[in-house]
Amino acid sequence: MINYLKNIFSFNSSKPLTGVSVSKNAFSLKRLLCGIGKSEVRENEIEITDYPFEPSIVYPTGIILASDIDAMSIEFGVCKIYVKNDIVFITSEKKEVLKQFSEVHNIEIIPHSWNWDWLLEPYLDTEFTKENEERCLVQLINNDFTKEEVNAIRKEIEKQMYAYNFDTMLWDWSSLSLSDVLSAMRAKYNKEDFRKFYKRALEIEKRTKQ
Repeated sequence: MINYLKNIFSFNSSKPLTGVSVSKNAFSLKRLLCGIGKSEVRENEIEITDYPFEPSIVYPTGIILASDIDAMSIEFGVCKIYVKNDIVFITSEKKEVLKQFSEVHNIEIIPHSWNWDWLLEPYLDTEFTKENEERCLVQLINNDFTKEEVNAIRKEIEKQMYAYNFDTMLWDWSSLSLSDVLSAMRAKYNKEDFRKFYKRALEIEKRTKQ
């Protein structure tokens, strides 16, 4: 789906990307939909290539040894490998292979973190009702967020998330998560600022009330 969308951005849109001139449209849209690279699951390791997130331990190419993996989250959406204070994304198409890999190497499978899904729900291609807002806020507060922090995070990412989901014609209506917000903010921030955001985004992903 993402590859298809990338291929259609060669036209000159009459509607500029939010805050971006028409002449920069194609470049900006391609940066927003950066993907999550490629992966190959081997017997005792996972090779990652073309990984787009520079702060990651596997940028732009790297190998993750089974012995270095702390946990995996593979039950919902993009698969996530937790390793060395980092989270590495792998396509959901590798879910069954990763499940087998985890069983062979006794790697813990942990539940999906919904923190970013709840934070990003206003930017889905569906109505964000007052009831939705209250439900998400209750869940986030239960995971040690405050209402003020939730508002601040959404204010920081709002413009980019609208561009990511609507200007690119992605129109995701079901769920946006950590990989999506990293893709969106990578297109906005310079190297230093994105490195700071990346660190905060991972902390948000992992946060639970102790």
